Amino acid sequence: MKRLPFIFFISLLHFLVFNICNAVDTVSPSQFITGLVSSGGRFELGLFPTGNSKAWYLGIWYKNFPNTVVWVANREKPIPGSNGAFTLTKNGSLVLLDQMNNTIWSSSSSTIVEDPVAQLLETGNLVVRDKATTGSERYVWQSFDFPTDTWLEGMKLGWDFRTGLNRFLTSWKNASDPSLGEYTCRIVILALPQIVVAKGSTKKFRSGPWNGNRFTGFPLSNNSILTTIYVYDTNELYESYKTNDPSLVTRVRLTELGEVQRLVLNEGSTEWDDMYNLVNDRCDSYGECGANGICKINNSPICDCLKGFVPKSQQEWEVLNWTSGCIRKTPLICQKGDGFLRIQNVKLPDTLNFGMGNTRKIKECKAECLKNCSCVAYAIAEGCLMWFGDLVDMRELTVDISVQDIYIRMPASELGDSSEKEKRVVLIAVISAVCVLLFLGLSCWCIIRKKKQSKRGSRSNKENMELPLFDFQTIAAGTSNFSRKNILGEGGFGPVYKAYLGQEQVVAVKRLSKDSGQGEERMLIYEYMPNKSLDSVIFDQNRKKFLNWQKRVDIIVGTARGLLYLHQDSRLRIIHRDLKSSNILLDNELNPKISDFGIARIFGLDQTEGKTKRVIGTYGYMSPEYAIDGNFSVKSDVFSFGVLLLEIVSGRGNRGFHHPDHHHSLLGHAWLLWNKQKSLELLDRFLEDSYVEFEVLRCIQVGLLCVQKLPSDRPVMSSVVFMLSNEGATLPEPKEPGFFTERSSMDGDTLISNGRSNTGDVITITTMEAR
Repeated sequence: MKRLPFIFFISLLHFLVFNICNAVDTVSPSQFITGLVSSGGRFELGLFPTGNSKAWYLGIWYKNFPNTVVWVANREKPIPGSNGAFTLTKNGSLVLLDQMNNTIWSSSSSTIVEDPVAQLLETGNLVVRDKATTGSERYVWQSFDFPTDTWLEGMKLGWDFRTGLNRFLTSWKNASDPSLGEYTCRIVILALPQIVVAKGSTKKFRSGPWNGNRFTGFPLSNNSILTTIYVYDTNELYESYKTNDPSLVTRVRLTELGEVQRLVLNEGSTEWDDMYNLVNDRCDSYGECGANGICKINNSPICDCLKGFVPKSQQEWEVLNWTSGCIRKTPLICQKGDGFLRIQNVKLPDTLNFGMGNTRKIKECKAECLKNCSCVAYAIAEGCLMWFGDLVDMRELTVDISVQDIYIRMPASELGDSSEKEKRVVLIAVISAVCVLLFLGLSCWCIIRKKKQSKRGSRSNKENMELPLFDFQTIAAGTSNFSRKNILGEGGFGPVYKAYLGQEQVVAVKRLSKDSGQGEERMLIYEYMPNKSLDSVIFDQNRKKFLNWQKRVDIIVGTARGLLYLHQDSRLRIIHRDLKSSNILLDNELNPKISDFGIARIFGLDQTEGKTKRVIGTYGYMSPEYAIDGNFSVKSDVFSFGVLLLEIVSGRGNRGFHHPDHHHSLLGHAWLLWNKQKSLELLDRFLEDSYVEFEVLRCIQVGLLCVQKLPSDRPVMSSVVFMLSNEGATLPEPKEPGFFTERSSMDGDTLISNGRSNTGDVITITTMEAR
């Protein structure tokens, strides 16, 4: 009995120390605490359990609502019990320790701190600052930079481009497990910024694109309760908010089911009220009506095809299954009567296959879209927005929320509902134009007839031909009668010679073979490229030294822009089908030129893919769907570009690649290194003194995105160019590449070219029969 007072004293001391420590809002180095309370008593930091009593976490919650946790430190590594402690090190790092003194979690910062202190602010932000530095809000580290599932007032959601920091929400796994869940809510920067809620890599909701002032497509938050803050400049892109009524407490939460809820707590209330959800109705669900469909929440059924489009599967639409979307009723005929239909008050489509112009004038934007046969729609927001593929995730807006109009390309037959006044104006303009053309035509005919009469019999090729013609004798003399010593290379359709047409004029001449299928005794004359093809440099141990990292980046981006021109900006869409290192020629300054269009295909404006029974191309560069099934499209060219990109970075060819540890191709090797986070090991050893790590990793990631097995996973070339040219662009995680299977160690490099064995120059065009 005599020992009871002492035991009581120790217990009381422990109780007082615990509560005093928990009553303060700051912690200094070497202090070990179990909790903090903000100065005004709104927020509390400490250890809390979940449904599993053996799993404890360090978190922040509302002091009066301990079940409302707003931030968790050790989401992926709980403490096995309640005996943990929290401290601040002398270098300014926050550390969470378990009962065995093991580090469970810690913050980190590259900033040197002389006199650190950690504080839980009344905003719910846990910060570390240097007391030796003037300005109390210059934080070394803050929890607001690492949000979990809750977005608090004053917290920035978005990007800091200076540090590469991306702040986004991640849901809890379930209501009693704060570990990382399936859903994220973030600002995605691809073409234009958008807010995206996704389950893994699958979009569930997106806002409309950034319009220069805010994110469009959902209700404005500025009202008597809230003010939304948007910032987008060279340093940052973020959204934040503040509460106008001090008696209210608000927060935004991403639930474990993927719902984004804005909740409010009125003064004196004991329960949170739901102000609104980001996904408010079915039309907010991503792609609810499929491609080229529009969702109208007040209609029944809610999905409809855009004007000029019909359901791709009428049977599916009749049972309210809209996933297959809509297709055009009448194909577009480029520059032959196409016009635009204005659709008002819509959420603009997703920026999947997308481009931008610099103009903000509607007429100039229309002209830009009209001259590009691949452009299917345009709008004005942050500049001139143009779409080049299916229009996905459109909805009709029924309230005044940053109204957007879109102009959709239509054939003339679908634009028959113009007003009578417009018809009269068009008719007058047509009649006037016809009269002018008749007058000009008659005048030109008279002039031409007069010139023909005066110059008959004295026709000059140089004056009247846009392209010069050379006779056979001139070419034969320039090539020393087609001597083998003048051969630059030999393709599947004939050899290429170096020809001297004068003292300083040097050209390349392709003499088409008689069995090429392209002609008899005919020749094509090209610009001579003194640095030959890319493969003769990149795979040569001596010449590759002249290609430093910056020059290789220039070749990658230049080739990407050239391929984008063929796919999108050319008057006709061209699929190259044989993009490879030997078909990239280098001029005097090592600028790339895409060459050899011998097996290229021209697509119609409404054509997206083709199929052939006779596969022609080069092994190692062919996409799986082309090599196996004969299917080709812009995505098969993208695959070839991805192979080429990885070859340029590594200085090694995909075909004939060997590694002592496995029997994968270069693509497989790059994929293995990516998953091991060792991608820099792919880099050509000759680049060790010139490379930029960030650029190398970005190029490798873009290359892996291009060579993904499924065509639908690969980006289009406009996205490739954007990702290569914009450091702030967010890149998706690549999936497994095509042909990711180990070869036999005895596999050789023999190719079959037009039925003949070929083991030499990779200029050879390979022919394989699809089976």
